Amino acid sequence: MAILSRDAILSAEDRTFGEVDVPEWGGTVRIRSITGKQRDSYEASLIQQRGNSRQMNMRNARAKLIVLCAVDEHGSPLFTENDINALGAKNAKPVERVFDACRKIAGLSDDDMDKLTEDFDATQGDDSATD
Repeated sequence: MAILSRDAILSAEDRTFGEVDVPEWGGTVRIRSITGKQRDSYEASLIQQRGNSRQMNMRNARAKLIVLCAVDEHGSPLFTENDINALGAKNAKPVERVFDACRKIAGLSDDDMDKLTEDFDATQGDDSATD
């Protein structure tokens, strides 16, 4: 395999697309992979910092990722950040199905999600009032 140049890497079209059947919504949702910058932003949105304390913020985590991945037939985003709450209020079963597909196309594995939360388990346990 050839050694890639800077220009070859930066000009490569590496976004991928997929489709998720969602009969509950009456059709198919088209999704695409996210950029490294989008993934970093998504992961950061799951962490709430207050002074020296960090906590996981899983509120609408599924909807946030769907907003990043769901696109129309032209590849334009279907949703904006303003749609997160409304999307999060939809039936959990189809939301979970679309989220799972988004997680896979974004390269977010179960291990990645575990790594995001592992530090918080220890921190939360340290503050336990039941020791």
